[in-house]
Amino acid sequence: MGQSSSSALDRENSLSDRFSSLSSSGFISSDEFSDEFLINRDYTADIPDECLAYIFQFLGPGDRSRCSLVCKRWLRVDGWSRHRLSLNAKSDIVASLPSLFTRFDSVTRLTLRCSRKSISLSDSALVTVSIRCQNLTRLKLRGCREISDEGMSAFAQNSKNLRKLSCGSCMFGAKALNAVLDYCKNLEELSVKRLRGIHDGAETIGPGAAASSLKMICLKELVNGQSFEPLLVGSKNLKTLKIIHCLGDWDGVLQLIGSQNRNGKEYLNFNNNNSNAKSHSLMEIHLERLQVSDIGLSAISKCTKIENLHIVKTPECSNYGLVCIAEHCKLLRKLHVDGWRTNRIGDEGLVAVAKHCLNLQELVLIGVNATHLSLEAFASNCSKLERLALCGSGTIGDTEIACIAAKCMALKKLCIKGCPISDIAIEALVSGCPSLMKIKVRKCRGVSTEAGEWLREQRGSMVIDLDASEIDGGFEAGVSDGVHEIGMEFPQAVGQVTSTDASASCNGRLALFRSKLGLFASRNLVACTFRRWSNGDGYNGNL
Repeated sequence: MGQSSSSALDRENSLSDRFSSLSSSGFISSDEFSDEFLINRDYTADIPDECLAYIFQFLGPGDRSRCSLVCKRWLRVDGWSRHRLSLNAKSDIVASLPSLFTRFDSVTRLTLRCSRKSISLSDSALVTVSIRCQNLTRLKLRGCREISDEGMSAFAQNSKNLRKLSCGSCMFGAKALNAVLDYCKNLEELSVKRLRGIHDGAETIGPGAAASSLKMICLKELVNGQSFEPLLVGSKNLKTLKIIHCLGDWDGVLQLIGSQNRNGKEYLNFNNNNSNAKSHSLMEIHLERLQVSDIGLSAISKCTKIENLHIVKTPECSNYGLVCIAEHCKLLRKLHVDGWRTNRIGDEGLVAVAKHCLNLQELVLIGVNATHLSLEAFASNCSKLERLALCGSGTIGDTEIACIAAKCMALKKLCIKGCPISDIAIEALVSGCPSLMKIKVRKCRGVSTEAGEWLREQRGSMVIDLDASEIDGGFEAGVSDGVHEIGMEFPQAVGQVTSTDASASCNGRLALFRSKLGLFASRNLVACTFRRWSNGDGYNGNL
């Protein structure tokens, strides 16, 4: 099984001649000959190698590895057609590298991952990888702590076709990254997470020869992320910037980025007759858990082509910064705001967004005290709004949801979590939001299972995820999950509410549970929780 077409054809002819002679001599019947011929025939021999490789692309890593054990031909086809490879990068893998990359000689995407308790591969092994993988375009390093600046520099010199580099929990630093930026001139994406070698006092990074090709930079959990300032400012074609949980003040860096974009825009306006002129504007910015104030938001508002903006857990940002964003970034399509219960972003900033950003398609508000004023503005002005998430807000109730149900005609996905709504809000969704396909309701104490069942009966095609039984699941837990649970696309519901799922016995047990724990929960846990939040957040206590 698995031979080439010519060898399989010769084999079939020889079998046919042999069984024909036996059949004519009377030693074997024609029926026995036919059965034996079909059993020994290799049907895959007629499939070209290219088609077999295309079939392998639809298999997972495990199934593909098992297929490579079927025969020599399948082993060979799997080897030259496999472009992605993930290895356990322990130190003892060095001896296997030559044979591995002799078999998998077409790898373009490589992942080297080592656990904390193991010793990772060293510089010499990484250099061997760079020599063997001449077609490598994407590299991901995780936990490779034995790789130094010298090893990465040698790797960069041998991997000049590299387009994407992602490194996390490694020990090399600025020297290694500068070598990558100098030698890998086609680098398009750079992701750096918990890089131990970048610390206070480290040399600056960039811009390098790759500054003109970089389109995405992600910095996460760095001690001295400001050392990337030359790279961030010098990357003229940068479209996506993600800065997540990096220490230090970032207002100065964002000001330089904003001023560079403004200077580029003025240059374009001055040379508006030049058809080859290109815009330098960022299109996607993520700011999460950073020391950023309204100064930084005002600076990035000069990037007028921003379409996707995440402002997550930046307690110094207020309505003023959001208004600057709204007035200048009118192409905004996706906005995520996590106010972190600071009550500094509210209706004023949100109304400005609804007034100026008419192309908004996705809105996520977490820990933001929005009211019917801002939500009505979104519903009235943003006719393209398709995805909406409202989480951890004490001011979003039945009135606000009713407003959304009445005016958001294009809304397809709705997530409500930790908000003081009741069955009245669910009933409003029965006749409203005609395009609504998915709804998720979590940690909303006033919503009952019966309301979800009735909504399912009235809107049979709608996917409903309702956890009405989790009365005292914890408001804070609902808010802390944040963007990670909601996601940009609101993941598929796992527990759909149907009219036949819930039974009377279940409702009886729920009622008994409420009666047993209701007094204790309402007088102690919930009261204490809201008393703790009321001073800083201004949440209502009567939810």
